[in-house]
Amino acid sequence: MARGTRERRDATHERAADAEDMNVHRILSLGSSRPDRIILRGANARCSPTGRHMQEPALLADPRELADRVAGWPASAVLALDTEFMRERTFHPLLCLVQLAVAGKILLVDPLAIPGLPALAAPLVDPGRVKILHAARQDLEALLPVTGQPLAAVFDTQIAAGLLGFPAQIGYGELVRRLLGIELHKGHTRTDWTRRPLSREQLIYAAEDVAHLPALAELLDERLAAAGRRGWLDEEAAALTDPALYRADPEQAWRRLRGLERLDPQGRAVARTLAGWREERALARNLPRGWILADAALLELARLRPQTRVALAELEALPRGTIERQGDALLAAIAAAAIREDDLDSNGAGRPDAAQQQQLKVLQQRLAGIATELDIAPEVLATRRELAAIVRGTHDLPVLAGWRRSVVGEALLAAL
Repeated sequence: MARGTRERRDATHERAADAEDMNVHRILSLGSSRPDRIILRGANARCSPTGRHMQEPALLADPRELADRVAGWPASAVLALDTEFMRERTFHPLLCLVQLAVAGKILLVDPLAIPGLPALAAPLVDPGRVKILHAARQDLEALLPVTGQPLAAVFDTQIAAGLLGFPAQIGYGELVRRLLGIELHKGHTRTDWTRRPLSREQLIYAAEDVAHLPALAELLDERLAAAGRRGWLDEEAAALTDPALYRADPEQAWRRLRGLERLDPQGRAVARTLAGWREERALARNLPRGWILADAALLELARLRPQTRVALAELEALPRGTIERQGDALLAAIAAAAIREDDLDSNGAGRPDAAQQQQLKVLQQRLAGIATELDIAPEVLATRRELAAIVRGTHDLPVLAGWRRSVVGEALLAAL
């Protein structure tokens, strides 16, 4: 995890007193009666890489040594887990480092030296072995080449914190500071993790990213149970490990776009077609979407819908090189775009009329009130796009399913 890129400003919360002296590694295991539920059990040794119990970090690059280490893990041992990856030049993330805290020890594994990390595949997908991560989604995606499927039994400390009133995107370092009173090392957020050797400072930074995860999970789990919100996290964990979440689907690529509401139906049809075209090429060439066609250029094409290369050349957002390489394909995609129901009214696409705007304000006010009552960030409960979709009559939404429906969804529907 690039710590600096995941952290956000958060509101004031209590720190746990004397956290530095706490037993920070608790054994988490799956309850026998609820196979989807993570339950707290027991205690284990601390694994902080700093202070009196400092463990000198080293990079494990030998596949046999890794296999031996994994074979020695207790069957019920929780895995505190993080990754470092690069994807600035690729569509798929390139896994560069895997950090683990297991049974009180920290392990830094080099996937560039051990292709595929075969020894880690089984424990990572074992539903009986809990994995603790912070902001897990990108890590789970980066680990797909190792596991072939999303990890099972995930405890995401960022999601757990969000359910307790912390900002939805609170960073690991800030959460450690708030809950444990520990200041982590700064820097290395822009490290090129593909370069070798990694410095001692880089390894310490990487080790810290898992050292405190067990302590966070323990505290958050206790608070969730006390608040009666443990089941909420179970549902969030199930959604996080849904394989569909990580499947690149050109047909659904348009849903990533922002600004569709500023387009007319034909423009949204073009945007949908171009987004699918871009996704296919990015996947095939393993290049970032923006390298194929930037969002700004895609939306400008959808708005103006040029029909010739001369017209393409007049677009400010479209680089000349893109026109030379992809001009004919872009024109063909624009010409082939046909309006369908999604383009007329889909998840809030298109500008709401005056009556819908008023309804949207009512829903926003109701959401804010419920969020205040629960002491939880409104965006944890529902997004503005979901509210706009409700106004348009769409009900296949996260806010109207699972725990959110009873907590906030029914109240939103009743407010219309």
